[in-house]
Amino acid sequence: MEKLQSEKQFEVLKQEERTVFMFSADWCPDCRVIDPLLPGIEADYPENEFVYVDRDQFIDICAENDIFGIPSFLVYSNGKELGRFVSKDRKTREDITAFLDNPQAK
Repeated sequence: MEKLQSEKQFEVLKQEERTVFMFSADWCPDCRVIDPLLPGIEADYPENEFVYVDRDQFIDICAENDIFGIPSFLVYSNGKELGRFVSKDRKTREDITAFLDNPQAK
C-alpha cells in the first residue's frame, strides 16, 4: 500500500477515479490486527488505489476530515467523498469489504 507523502498529494489523489485512504498509526493495536488482511483486500479491489495515511504525520488532514478514531477509511472519486468508515472500533475483513462494496451505506 502506498504511503501518503504530503497534504498536496492527498488533494491530488482525491481527484482520481477511486482512492481509498486508510488512516492508521504504528502504535494502534486494532490497526495492526488488520495489517495482514490488507494485501488480500487490495488484490480483491483492483479498481481502487489504496493509500496509507499516518494519523500522527497528517493530523491536520485527520482533523479536517473528522477522523478521530483509527483504523478508518475514506473513499474519494473525482474529488467527491463516496463514503467513510470512521470509528475507533476494531474492524474485520468482512466489515472492510462490506464497506468497499457499498461505501455510501456506512
